[in-house]
Amino acid sequence: MATVVMQAVVSVDGFIARPDDSVGPLFDWYGNGDTELATAHGWTFHVSRTSADYVQPFWDAIEVTVIGRHLFDTTNGWDGKPAAGDELVVITHRPLPDGWVAEHPDAPFHPAGSLEEGITLAKELAGDGLVCVTAGDLGGQAFAAGLVDEVAMDVVPVVLGEGVRFFGSHAGTVLLDDPDRVVQGDRVMHLHYTVRR
Repeated sequence: MATVVMQAVVSVDGFIARPDDSVGPLFDWYGNGDTELATAHGWTFHVSRTSADYVQPFWDAIEVTVIGRHLFDTTNGWDGKPAAGDELVVITHRPLPDGWVAEHPDAPFHPAGSLEEGITLAKELAGDGLVCVTAGDLGGQAFAAGLVDEVAMDVVPVVLGEGVRFFGSHAGTVLLDDPDRVVQGDRVMHLHYTVRR
């Protein structure tokens, strides 16, 4: 059975983007090292050896990524190439744009009309692999609904003050186990938690 992890780069005050969706210095650590970090679809970064040793196996384990329509629109669906994993599920109440679909006919993207439908589809596609749900409102909804098994954060030492929260508008109490991974990178701290059941 697939494992569902909610993941994002986050500021120490809990934001994954500014109010205008820009990330500012949150992604600076992706370019501050001399070790290549690569996705299956050709995205490459240069991070510290420590970060690469943590992040590369995590990215390699992702079979399916689940995003919301807002992130799809903001990134133009990453031009049909999932940021991580071989397949991507888009939670949306509208069809993907006809022009985008025509431009990317082979994109391994699957629309789903609800969060539950999308997570179910992602788990089917992933088999025994890892499903990565992006943090923010969508991730927070999945977290609140009990659909998330693990939480992974790449915490950057910056305070944004406002913006898009890691857990979206979720305000309930959920206990996590102590972190089972704490990895100090260069200008980033990688944390991994299991959700208590």
